[in-house]
Order: sequence, then C-alpha cells, then structure tokens
Amino acid sequence: MEYDREKVDEIVLALLWLTLSAENRAWKGFDWETLDRLHAKGYISDPKSKAKSVILSVEGVQHSRELFARYFGRPSR
Repeated sequence: MEYDREKVDEIVLALLWLTLSAENRAWKGFDWETLDRLHAKGYISDPKSKAKSVILSVEGVQHSRELFARYFGRPSR
C-alpha cells in the first residue's frame, strides 16, 4: 500500500515522546525504515545499535512534543 511517509514520520516522532526519559531516550519499537528517516533528519540517534532505545536530539525532543500536542492534545477549555 502506498502511504505518506512524512505523516508516518511525524506520528512516530510524536509517539516517541510518550516513552521519553529524563535522558532523552525513547523505546525504539517502530519499523526500521521510519527510524532511519528520523535519524537522517537529525531527530534521533542511529537506531542500528544493540540498545533498546534511541536518544532524541534537542530538536527531536522539541519537535516530538509539538507533534504530540498537535495530533493528540486536547483543546484548552
């Protein structure tokens, strides 16, 4: 099936924010192609390691928080 890879990248980056630790680490339980694209964009460390997590860059943390709020946040009352 054809799909919008940019949208998938945004959703995965937003979901990485859910498991983000104080050390900017997040579980890498997503497909390798998407993680490779996020790495190429500078948002995460190289996912091809033995670690079960990736490290988000400063830009990656900020962008993941913004994307999470955009896609999953509730409007203020």
